[in-house]
Amino acid sequence: MKRKILAMILALTMAGTLLAGCQSSSGGTQNEAETPEEPVELYVFIAASLSNAMEELKTMYQEENPNVDIKYNADSSGTLQTQIEEGAQCDIFFSAALQQMDALAEGGYVQESDVTDLLENKVVLIKPVGGETSVTGFSDITNAANLALAGEDVPVGQYARKIFDNLGITDQVMAMEINEGANVTAVLTAVAEHSNEVGIVYSTDAASMPDDVEVIAQATEEEVGEAVIYPVGLVKDEQATEAQTEAAKDFYEYLQSDEAAAVFETYGFAVGQ
Repeated sequence: MKRKILAMILALTMAGTLLAGCQSSSGGTQNEAETPEEPVELYVFIAASLSNAMEELKTMYQEENPNVDIKYNADSSGTLQTQIEEGAQCDIFFSAALQQMDALAEGGYVQESDVTDLLENKVVLIKPVGGETSVTGFSDITNAANLALAGEDVPVGQYARKIFDNLGITDQVMAMEINEGANVTAVLTAVAEHSNEVGIVYSTDAASMPDDVEVIAQATEEEVGEAVIYPVGLVKDEQATEAQTEAAKDFYEYLQSDEAAAVFETYGFAVGQ
């Protein structure tokens, strides 16, 4: 009888051990089957004047979302608009002016409901640090020997031309020796390198090179005729996977977060205008 009881106890013990082993094995198999989030490439077109702030935000975002590889295309908003219209793959467009975003909305490339007027900047007149000029503001800009000015399809160049029109000096300015830049970065570089006596950029660009350029004057909203607004929007990317679309929405929302706002403000942008 004792032998039968001992055999039963031994059998039960072995069964318990086997069951525990199966559960452990099953749990281990489940953990091993877990896979990381799908790698995603996100194509974000940004105005050149946003480059520094957006690079910092990219680093911060990818620390929390390592599976998202953000690829920036930085240039003038007009150039980026054309690229999107010609079929370049883009998930998010961050423009330095409303005009380019409005044109894309009218063309059906973005939904108006997916666009946010996120930032505001200022237009400034600059000279090289240590450079000599008798120019004191936009109204007497023609006193300069030459001028670095962004092209007509570049937002800062468009704002500059509105200032000239509003001051009634367009013909005189256009008669000057002008070094036309492909984007605001080109204008900033030309002045920083003393290639031009004065130039017109955004205040955030001037602030990024305090050892190289000096602000002579900041244009008022009356001189420009409007506020300098930076809209950001989701682009209808027909080539995007479902994962890309979701990542684009998430990064778009992240750009509107308090965390992102703090970064934009450190670079001189006004947020929530």
